[in-house]
Amino acid sequence: MKEKKTKKRTVANMTNWPAALVESFRKILQGAIAVYPKDVFSIERSVPHGHVKAILGMMSNLQLDNIIASKPCRERNLTLGMIAEQIIHPTSKLGFARIWNTTTLPEELDISDADEDDLYATMDWLYQRQNRIEKKLAGKHLRDDAQVLYDVTSSYYEGHTCVLAQFGHNRDGKKGKPIIVYGMMTDVEGRPISVQVYKGNTADP
Repeated sequence: MKEKKTKKRTVANMTNWPAALVESFRKILQGAIAVYPKDVFSIERSVPHGHVKAILGMMSNLQLDNIIASKPCRERNLTLGMIAEQIIHPTSKLGFARIWNTTTLPEELDISDADEDDLYATMDWLYQRQNRIEKKLAGKHLRDDAQVLYDVTSSYYEGHTCVLAQFGHNRDGKKGKPIIVYGMMTDVEGRPISVQVYKGNTADP
């Protein structure tokens, strides 16, 4: 009768193995299947996100969403999206629609399907809420007897359909172009409270 002895045989020495490799080997011994990520995953699309996260985070800190509308809605998200996009890629509403999906912004706000018609419709919605928004801004930044600042400027206009576009004092130096005049009220820190738009032939107050 042969003696029963436990025999040992060194298959591999893992002393100098990286911790990740040791963990993978342990999982294999437990029955797991080892695969390389590149063998099972592929990158279909990659878009920038960091600046979007920073801007939306600042908007949240400022409670800008609540100032625009107290209840969540698509128009509020589109408004936030246009504000953020103006910081990231300053351009027109039509330009926004063309570059809308070059960052994670539309996904974060659930507005990926928005086109220029949606953006223009949102501007109409925003105009109807202007007084309420300005009252919220005044309540947030102004106190009784607070000092306010007001200034006007103008921009020249390309086109023939805007009733506000009139010839007047052109601050852009563009001769032969109609202009639109607009004024902004801010607190002493320069935070906007109210904005008004006037015909281009309006004289400075």
